[in-house]
Amino acid sequence: MAQLTILEYPDPRLRTIAQPVTVFDPALKRLVADLFETMYAAPGIGLAASQVDVHRRLLVADVSEDKDDPRVLVNPRILEREGAQVYQEGCLSVPGIFADVERSNRIVVQAQDAEGVPFTLETDGLLAVCIQHEMDHLDGKLFVDYLSPLKRAMVRKKLEKQRRQAAPAAASA
Repeated sequence: MAQLTILEYPDPRLRTIAQPVTVFDPALKRLVADLFETMYAAPGIGLAASQVDVHRRLLVADVSEDKDDPRVLVNPRILEREGAQVYQEGCLSVPGIFADVERSNRIVVQAQDAEGVPFTLETDGLLAVCIQHEMDHLDGKLFVDYLSPLKRAMVRKKLEKQRRQAAPAAASA
């Protein structure tokens, strides 16, 4: 297993639309393991393959407090949506930024596991929000896209400032 590098906004590769997974082999299982290791280390509750510059329709999630409920969704599709909820979201590709985003409260998702076995998941609350957020990544969309242009510009400036401040610290380490 290996920790992968997470792309950060506004990296244009985050806008790449992911392609379906067609081969379920040991390399896919390694990628799943690497995604979990990267997500847990970050720390986060979800990670799409697109965020690590692998443009395949694959995401991992674990919203449990003890990090003991790992979920793998390959080629996910939302079949049903119901209700709405506003949740303050963050993103490993937009570090340190949080904003309210409205998403469906309940979803039914069809996907495959890492072996290629199809399954259907009905969920709500935080897991539903997380899956919708990660599925957006697979379509080249980020949670900042839900913000006004002014707020998006503020996010970009804040991230640029964080990177400038981090650069001297990294150089002296």
